[in-house]
Amino acid sequence: MTNQASKSSGPLADQLYDELLVVRSQQGDRRALERLFQRWNARLTRTARRYCGDADAATDLTQECWVAILKGIGGLRDPARFRSYAFSVLHRRGADYLRKTVRQREHLADLSQTVQASQPAPQSDSAAIAQAFATLPADQRLAVHLYFVEGLTLGEIAKVQSIPQGTAKSRIFHARQRLKAALDPNQPDPDHKGETS
Repeated sequence: MTNQASKSSGPLADQLYDELLVVRSQQGDRRALERLFQRWNARLTRTARRYCGDADAATDLTQECWVAILKGIGGLRDPARFRSYAFSVLHRRGADYLRKTVRQREHLADLSQTVQASQPAPQSDSAAIAQAFATLPADQRLAVHLYFVEGLTLGEIAKVQSIPQGTAKSRIFHARQRLKAALDPNQPDPDHKGETS
């Protein structure tokens, strides 16, 4: 199946193709494993970039994920769960990264917001969205990215982040509230006492 054919076949065909690649990878087919890497590396890297906010760190994080994915793919009992499995690996590796850097990043974000508030400058909508997105807590950023960009369900996001489904829904809700407030200066700043896990 060519890349063109898989794109035109739709999400179900893509999922079935991924399942086939997982099964063949589990059977030792190196080409299937390489194809799985080609299909998923960009998505994992994009998600890692959203998760940790740094392109270099995202590349390193994605490489660590692939090492773990390759080690664990033989134990994946249900090939249809590859998507959740891959993002779960990313979440676990990313949590380690975040534990080391979150305080420093929050401090820099506070300084950046202070400077920008004192020197307002016009910016494009996409820049405003990117800036607002960067101010979200990491777990909310990941949940929103997985939901809106990667198309994961609330149940899949809950599995990826090892949280109850209600918490996943709450993270997306609070992230949307914070994004709205950041993008519309007329809206009140949301209460930051909301979901913190």
